[in-house]
Amino acid sequence: MTAVADHPPLDKVDADPALEVDGLTVDIRTITGTVRAVDDVTFSAHRGETLALLGESGCGKSMTATALVGLLEPVAEVVAGSARLGDDDLLAVDRKTRRRLAGTELAIVFQDALTALNPLYTVGTQLSEPFRIHEGMSAKDARRKAVELMARVGIPQPESRLNSYPHQFSGGMRQRLLIAMAVALNPTVLIADEPTTALDVTVQAQIMALLRDLRAEFHMAVVLITHDLALVAEEADRVAVMYAGNIVETGPVAEVFADPRHPYTKGLLDSVPVNAVRGEALKSIGGSPPDLHSIPEGCVYQARCPIARDVCTTTRPALEAPAVPGALAGTAGRKVACHFPEEVRNA
Repeated sequence: MTAVADHPPLDKVDADPALEVDGLTVDIRTITGTVRAVDDVTFSAHRGETLALLGESGCGKSMTATALVGLLEPVAEVVAGSARLGDDDLLAVDRKTRRRLAGTELAIVFQDALTALNPLYTVGTQLSEPFRIHEGMSAKDARRKAVELMARVGIPQPESRLNSYPHQFSGGMRQRLLIAMAVALNPTVLIADEPTTALDVTVQAQIMALLRDLRAEFHMAVVLITHDLALVAEEADRVAVMYAGNIVETGPVAEVFADPRHPYTKGLLDSVPVNAVRGEALKSIGGSPPDLHSIPEGCVYQARCPIARDVCTTTRPALEAPAVPGALAGTAGRKVACHFPEEVRNA
């Protein structure tokens, strides 16, 4: 079992959600037809906490993020749902309002810093831009703020690096630059999309420590998008597990990891070789995720599920509080999309 780290006390987490996503649905047009990449996704994120969107590649977690920040490719379209950020619905606002919200209320850190940063402009120019556009600062004052930001995220000798270009920084330093740009205007919600991809283990730890410090400093809600179970255990307070465009289980990380109630969540946790025995086969989830062109009528996990029954092939289970005996029943924030959550423990 992956050990779960201690997390902030509840009194440091806002009771009301900073971001409330309800029924987000995204379709993608392909040459062979339309596929549903994100299906009725619902979750909330609170200031002072980290919510992890956890799932394997292609499950829809990054598509969810790009839909929220309005950066979907032309072939993708939000067809249903809402995303409340304060008084605004991110999925319904006009271009002018979205531009105002970008950075000031909602920011994103992408996984590939080299492509996210503009190679034609110096980092000083790019870091100064939010202050000039949103706060009307002079070029001199904006560059001064850029230097302060670079120093805050741990970039050495920031004054001498203002005129450098992105390719002149290491991968870890570029990621720090992206984080600096994201938090420049003290956003309410920060989405971190696989922020440690392609970084070595030491740099990964440094980047996550920086995000923890900034979350506390600015009292942000952080949405961490990842496939890394250990990262979720170490960094997140709550988790939403995604599979084939659907959220199949949500709840506090400690509870979900200790007692998963969806077969997919349990399969993920069982595949971590914490207590592996030499000579014995490692556990794995058999089969493959469903083709998005032919999603089954019932549960999206039915083909790989060890406890699937007839009802699983005809009826899609709702994401709701699991009706099981014991302390888990009615636990605040704990939801699962499974017809037989009480049987998962022994699956």
